[in-house]
Amino acid sequence: MLSNIPRASQNQLKRWASLQNTKFRREEGLFLAEGVKVVEELLKSDRQAEALLVLPEKISVWEKIFRETKSNVPTYQLTRPEWKKLSQDREPEGIIAVVKVGKEPSASSFLQSSGSHILILHEINNPGNLGALIRSACWFGFSGILLSANSVDWTNPKAVRASMGGVFSLRILTNIDIAALLPEIRREYILVGSDPHRGVAPRALTKKAALLLGNESHGLPDHLLGEVHERWRIPGGGGAESLSLPQAAAIMMYKMVDGGWCPSTGSG
Repeated sequence: MLSNIPRASQNQLKRWASLQNTKFRREEGLFLAEGVKVVEELLKSDRQAEALLVLPEKISVWEKIFRETKSNVPTYQLTRPEWKKLSQDREPEGIIAVVKVGKEPSASSFLQSSGSHILILHEINNPGNLGALIRSACWFGFSGILLSANSVDWTNPKAVRASMGGVFSLRILTNIDIAALLPEIRREYILVGSDPHRGVAPRALTKKAALLLGNESHGLPDHLLGEVHERWRIPGGGGAESLSLPQAAAIMMYKMVDGGWCPSTGSG
């Protein structure tokens, strides 16, 4: 198999290595997706890949992808020193996809066409947290995510890796002016905001909802919290100071769908 996979050129390697930088990802309209599970989810989706990059010494880990998917994406093999310029993993699985970002729909068309709950994220800073939030939203059947301006880039390799392929199952809209969009969101959804100080315990919802979450350190600003229909918090009496944002969000998402609104019928 390896004899049929060409080596990447130095120009290709230089271009792909530049995708570690947000500026170049935006200019090229490409990002890197690393790991067997992540690439499997990519190849199941309608996202387009420019190339697959493999590490020959890890063929026992990644070759099943080619057996099971019959991928026709151009594939190149890299040496270990070349791999280190692209990989985020200390112990790599030996496969990276170069993925096309694709065109985002307008916020209005997204809101009107969404068939289930959505997640709205205000100024999330940590790529690992963003990836975990995407993974949970995908697991609980959310249809998409609105990501505010001044948030970490969802194509950051750490976010993509932490999502475990969730970025390929959800529509993600970026640089959203949440305050300006709130009137339309409120018309289409039950708007729930996270408020660790004055919120109530989460509950199952019988209509589609939008879960609004704030920055890891500062939470939601008052001008956004003042617009929500409900404020939620996760009650607890243990010794920990608080839950992490992804932990609290996952519990809220679980409660939203637990016996509540079903996307296929609109009822519980």
